[in-house]
Amino acid sequence: MNILLLGSGGREHALAAHLCASIADSGKLYAAPANPGILQYALSARLGINHHEEIVAFCIEHAIDLVVIGPEAPLAAGLADDLRANNILVFGPSKAAAQLESSKGFAKEFMARHTIPTAQFRRFSANEWEAAREYLWHHSLPVVIKADGLAAGKGVVIAETHAEAQQTLTEMLGGKFGAASSSIVVEEFMQGEEASVFAITDGERFVTLAPAQDHKRIGTGDTGENTGGMGAYCPAPIVTESVMQQVRERIITPTLSGMKQEGMPFVGCLYVGLMIHNGIANVVEFNARFGDPETQAVLAVFEGDLAGLLLSAAQGQLRPETVHNTTHGAACCVVLAAQGYPGAYQTGKRIEGIAEAEALEGVRVYHAGTKLQDGVVLTNGGRVLGVTSKAATLREAIQRSYEAVERISFEGKTFRTDIGAKGL
Repeated sequence: MNILLLGSGGREHALAAHLCASIADSGKLYAAPANPGILQYALSARLGINHHEEIVAFCIEHAIDLVVIGPEAPLAAGLADDLRANNILVFGPSKAAAQLESSKGFAKEFMARHTIPTAQFRRFSANEWEAAREYLWHHSLPVVIKADGLAAGKGVVIAETHAEAQQTLTEMLGGKFGAASSSIVVEEFMQGEEASVFAITDGERFVTLAPAQDHKRIGTGDTGENTGGMGAYCPAPIVTESVMQQVRERIITPTLSGMKQEGMPFVGCLYVGLMIHNGIANVVEFNARFGDPETQAVLAVFEGDLAGLLLSAAQGQLRPETVHNTTHGAACCVVLAAQGYPGAYQTGKRIEGIAEAEALEGVRVYHAGTKLQDGVVLTNGGRVLGVTSKAATLREAIQRSYEAVERISFEGKTFRTDIGAKGL
């Protein structure tokens, strides 16, 4: 089986490692744009992720059996549609189905139509500024304000005061996130603890992977700004078997059924972001792909034929037997970020100690924002590395991840010290 993996982050590095192991000597794994870590497992395809015609031509020339799309932007741009139009199998939803992530407003209105449990909400466009301002002045606090479109995980603000809510409204509708915040969604604040569940689906049938918990805020103790994710662990004990049953029956099943009914079947990885309170699960958000950094932890405890699973979903004939175990042990991923992230940060800092970190049992260091220059690995993004450990228990996994973190150095290294603590 020949596979083309698209993306260049820590999620794609984890996917590359597991896909490579899955296909072994039976095919080739190509990747684009990739990063130095991904290229330990894959051949460079040298493609622009936005150049759909080039990608289609590459797939035909190299007899690609499956395309796996990592990030959300190419899904929102309709890459999966263009591949399918050329009879190329792809793991990833259509542009229409990807609206579950690319438009918060679409997702909320879809959930309302199909009675999927989520927070109460109102959607406002830029020409409804005054109505939004009035609505926020009278809304209970705290209140959640979201950019409607894709904002790299940073377009969510939990306003604690009405003044903060008004300022956020002005910034978002004023263009802080460009077209992504030309409209906004205002939601009631939900009490509880967040978790996420991935469903691998062919549009009708699905299998769920290990439940995980992400850490969005930049600072230890859930302080500071929202980021794309500063770490994750799994399995998350807050997702009990009872909660997982709710997620399958009340969220995933009606979502897939509703998408099919509305003429946009969802094929790929449906990421269900949850808020769990008193054993009841509600949807915070959907994503249309594997989460980052949850994937690094979730795949660490996955046993099975990942390539076979994703291929079967793309073929419309999901094969659950390709999964042997979704929760073998426990895993923790600690993100090392550049100083200043999620704001302005510098790149080009020399990274040392990756090999020493990976010498520890069960540790893999996934590249997220790195580049190779003259044989030296340098920082090249806000989130730089995902230091991931698998062990028999969560406590051991956390301890080993942080041991590995101490072996890695680069100027401005920033990380949280409490990843996985909630799980203990």
